Amino acid sequence: MCGIVGIVSQSPVNQSIYNALTLLQHRGQDAAGIVTVDDENRFRLRKANGLVSDIFQQVHMLRLQGNVGMGHVRYPTAGSSSVSEAQPFYVNSPYGLSLVHNGNLTNSEELKEKVFIEARRHINTNSDSEILLNILAYHLDPIDKHNLEPSDIFKAVYETNKDIKGAYACIALIIGHGMVAFRDPHGIRPLVLGKRECNGHTEYMFASESIALDVVGFEFVRDVEPGEAIYVTFDGKLYSAQCHDKATLAPCIFEYVYFARPDSYINNVSVYAARVHMGEYLGQKIAKEWQNEDIDVVIPVPETSNDIALRIAHVLNKPYRQGFVKNRYVGRTFIMPGQTQRVSAVRRKLNTISSEFKDKNVLLVDDSIVRGTTSKQIVEMARAAGAKKIYFASAAPEIRFPNVYGIDMPTSEELVAYGRNVDEIAEFIGVDGLVFQNLEDLVASVQQENPDIKDFDCSVFTGNYITGDVTEEYLRHIASLRNDLAKTKYEKNATNLEIHNEN
Repeated sequence: MCGIVGIVSQSPVNQSIYNALTLLQHRGQDAAGIVTVDDENRFRLRKANGLVSDIFQQVHMLRLQGNVGMGHVRYPTAGSSSVSEAQPFYVNSPYGLSLVHNGNLTNSEELKEKVFIEARRHINTNSDSEILLNILAYHLDPIDKHNLEPSDIFKAVYETNKDIKGAYACIALIIGHGMVAFRDPHGIRPLVLGKRECNGHTEYMFASESIALDVVGFEFVRDVEPGEAIYVTFDGKLYSAQCHDKATLAPCIFEYVYFARPDSYINNVSVYAARVHMGEYLGQKIAKEWQNEDIDVVIPVPETSNDIALRIAHVLNKPYRQGFVKNRYVGRTFIMPGQTQRVSAVRRKLNTISSEFKDKNVLLVDDSIVRGTTSKQIVEMARAAGAKKIYFASAAPEIRFPNVYGIDMPTSEELVAYGRNVDEIAEFIGVDGLVFQNLEDLVASVQQENPDIKDFDCSVFTGNYITGDVTEEYLRHIASLRNDLAKTKYEKNATNLEIHNEN
């Protein structure tokens, strides 16, 4: 779940990209990067591990010259947290290409072989984004002319779409020509287009979420359609084309539950409004199933669930209180790489307001329960603060299956709902009662804002993967690469390699 941004302007873009990335920081806290194209048609690149505010100092911003550029914040799934896998990636041929990518390819091993054998290109990292960049470069290579036409770009994207599978929202820079943005044929990962008028010129911007447009003064135009490519030349001409034969919208529903900011619009859906609807449906379910339970107060686990909990409190006619104080300088625990970091961060991230718990029957509301260890710690904190009984409501259904489209849910065995019923999950996290949102109600919450979305990727709940190419063999393969034990081993090797290189 990375965040990406790209701008074609008539003035320097370094500060605008930086500002946009800070608004997308919630989508990735592991690394960040910015690439620009200067007046001499050279890439200017800065990327490193850490938060946007830590990586880009004044000296770096001064070097990022140019009126065109892209940015990326990384949330690692496959591969490692090594700085070598931070984006943007670039290759020198043809023309000079750089790319940022949000999502995950499900046929990366097959593609790596294709890149090596057919394209004679070397892949230097474990990132599927580097593979994707080289596949795009491979399909641009046969276009033997200096002046690329939009049709040439769209043909290359069309051929790339035929090769790659999975989830991808991408932005690419082609030196001397323009910027192209494209989205997978199911639109699993979000990508929006914005524009602004400046001194008689129209400038364009792409971003993962609409909120990134707002902060730099771009007007939201529309979402990039599933399977669509939009090409903007460096002098500001825009072209678009459908580059897939069977494109149909089926976005990841977890974007609305957890990842996206509430003030964003994705696929013509207000994330805030969708979460309010989730609270309405879940509140009605609680009122029906827990008629005999005495709940004194409704408390959200900040911050994604605040709007959901407020609506639940309204439906139940119970007081809504903020019982946890969040340390804003600790990142989102769910997207931290490795279970050890996630667990240690919970206590640093949240502190209780004891008066809101003491001698009360408390309903805690969270957006979801994934591994269960974070929920368990939060429940322990509530008990230590004096709660008599603790009930727990999840705005998402039980997560029983791994995600293969860019969310860090690598193995079923690491999910608390795997092999457990609701009562067993409640016992594991230590609550007196537990309720999950119904999947049909979750879907309805989003469709209520945009009835034109007929389908969603709900694979983490159902095990039905929207791309239709995910096999048990593939799930075992990604489990071996992406479970916490494998990540810990890989991180140690990557750290040792970097230390050796520095010496």
